[in-house]
Amino acid sequence: MITRKVKLIFLLFVLLAAGSFTQSKYEYTKVTDPPVAKKLEQWQGIKFGLMMHWGTYSQWGVVESWTICSEDEPWCKRRIDNYDEYKKEYEGLIKTFNPTDFNPAKWAKAAKEAGMRYVVFTTKHHDGFCMFDTKQTDYKITSKECPFHTNPKANIAKEIFDAFRKKGFMIGAYFSKADWHSNDYWWRNFATPDRNVNYDIKKYPERWQKFVQFTHNQIDELMTGYGRIDILWLDAGWVRHYTPEQIEAIRNKHDFNNYRIQDQDIDMPSIVKDARAKQPGLIVVDRTVHGPYENYFTPENSVPDSVIPYPWETCMPMGTSWSYKPNDKYKSAERLIHLLVDIVSKGGNFLLNIGPSPKGDFDPVAYQRLKAIGEWMKINSEAIYYTYPVEPYEDGKIRFTQLKDGTTYAIYLADKDETTLPGKISLTKYCPLQNSKIQLLGTNGKLNWQKMNNGCEIEIPESVRKDIRGKYAWTFKITQ
Repeated sequence: MITRKVKLIFLLFVLLAAGSFTQSKYEYTKVTDPPVAKKLEQWQGIKFGLMMHWGTYSQWGVVESWTICSEDEPWCKRRIDNYDEYKKEYEGLIKTFNPTDFNPAKWAKAAKEAGMRYVVFTTKHHDGFCMFDTKQTDYKITSKECPFHTNPKANIAKEIFDAFRKKGFMIGAYFSKADWHSNDYWWRNFATPDRNVNYDIKKYPERWQKFVQFTHNQIDELMTGYGRIDILWLDAGWVRHYTPEQIEAIRNKHDFNNYRIQDQDIDMPSIVKDARAKQPGLIVVDRTVHGPYENYFTPENSVPDSVIPYPWETCMPMGTSWSYKPNDKYKSAERLIHLLVDIVSKGGNFLLNIGPSPKGDFDPVAYQRLKAIGEWMKINSEAIYYTYPVEPYEDGKIRFTQLKDGTTYAIYLADKDETTLPGKISLTKYCPLQNSKIQLLGTNGKLNWQKMNNGCEIEIPESVRKDIRGKYAWTFKITQ
């Protein structure tokens, strides 16, 4: 039975997550469309997803797209100092991209066993190369210029979506609103000083409208020819409608990356209306553009310091790079599991990115990490899926989650040298209700505990400590 206090706490969190709490820097807009709200709630419950950045750039092991952008950043240096020559070679990678080891069923199986339940795949990154069979451009995986175009699995996005859908995954289509290959975005009549459209839209409105239509057409293709799509994950947040006041504020910051900013309105209301007509309940993530089309937030490569009272997702690479990098340094299984626990305890989802190789497979280390996470999830997943944050959220090395029925989980994050639990665990900020039962997941029987000031102390007998299952983190299940 749920106590009145638990009910109130749960109701408060649901209301906050729905966006009723408005005094926040995040400016979240509440989702009011019932099918979208229902799907968003489903997405929040599954917690853990796989992202993949993949394109022709994987052949060079360079950061996706950004090396053809003229912004002077240390993470997108070019290997030669002639920009025109470099860009020509980069766009010529289509002629050698031939990922013959591509087997999406293998990826879906590994992700499923790791406990992942949704996937977000890069159908098109900023460089404009399409990993799907678009009819709007020949700069695509199915182009006759690409040696992979004769492969039965050449329509890569469709193959990935179909394979993961068969495993019960929610399907997300990453799509860049910018397109640096399009002559209607980066017009070859002018230089390309930064990430923005390189001509004056007010001076050449017809060209911009051609790009807007091009964008609408490509998204329409994804919404009609690729089966059920659950998430439209839009990147390139600078491609958006700006008011004159917003443009002036950005320019006053003297930010090199945005000094050519202008109103790049691509008519998001029509995009979303048309997309949802074909994909009812579609979650739209117009990331970094706060408003009605950013249905959840996406802090990149970072975890918020505290609970965010809205739907959100940390997107982060398993290695140091979003795209494939030979001999990349991957995060340890311990680090990845601790990240998952920390994110979920704060009410978020974890979208973990792996960049496939130019041959079309994951690095063996990535499979090892997925297997280790899966082994942990076999024991502890009930403390992850469909849980919510619960006060005190954290207590030293402990993170808390809770189910709707009031079942609470206290997850102990082990130090690197800890291979088993100590004989006693002290919770200084949380005390179960009287007569509550505490069990260590993966073991049988109840653990003794006693109230200590505002918290409690849990005893772990030697017999349990010797027979403990799993590593990296252990979960105490607290029921009434």
